Amino acid sequence: MTHLASVLVLLLKIHTIKSCAGISIKTQELFVIVFLTRYLDLFTNFISVYNTIMKLIFLGSSFSIVWYIRHHRVVRRSYDKDQDTFRHFFLMWPCLILAIFINEKFTFKEVMWTFSIYLEAIAILPQLVMLQRTRNIDNLTGQYIFLLGAYRAFYILNWIYRYFTEEHYVHWITWVAGVIQTLLYGDFFYYYFQSWKNNAKLELPA
Repeated sequence: MTHLASVLVLLLKIHTIKSCAGISIKTQELFVIVFLTRYLDLFTNFISVYNTIMKLIFLGSSFSIVWYIRHHRVVRRSYDKDQDTFRHFFLMWPCLILAIFINEKFTFKEVMWTFSIYLEAIAILPQLVMLQRTRNIDNLTGQYIFLLGAYRAFYILNWIYRYFTEEHYVHWITWVAGVIQTLLYGDFFYYYFQSWKNNAKLELPA
């Protein structure tokens, strides 16, 4: 639900304000790739109605966000490509190579799923770099990043709980990737809570 809330906040910003200022399309494109490679089983393995709906929501919302930033006649004007210069596709190759050699089962779907786990862990990097360049962050963008980081932090609590309550619950790949992803948000969390504590505008150091 925290992950879903982060997407809804971003769509709210784009749809109502007609602005994508401060949003990195590079990170959003990486999320599209993450969901495409993770949900290859969407039409082959039925788990539950809830599971299928959530997969469709994340796929649809990620494509919608990229479309808005690239093609909407009003929204695209607010995109700051001069600040969003991270070469994001270079992040994909190390993740793919790692997924080929370190996975739980060497099949196409499993390698793609592992690749999506690795890529999601670092997909936020273009966004964080862009925020540090622009420094000034509006409220909705700050809330979006916070909720996105909080969702992974809650996952870690879930893993700890399941480790002690479920027998043979060991998933090193997701654990390591999840911890790395949460740590990347550490600096942002610090300044987010500082701004909330001091009732001040959120700003990141250069």
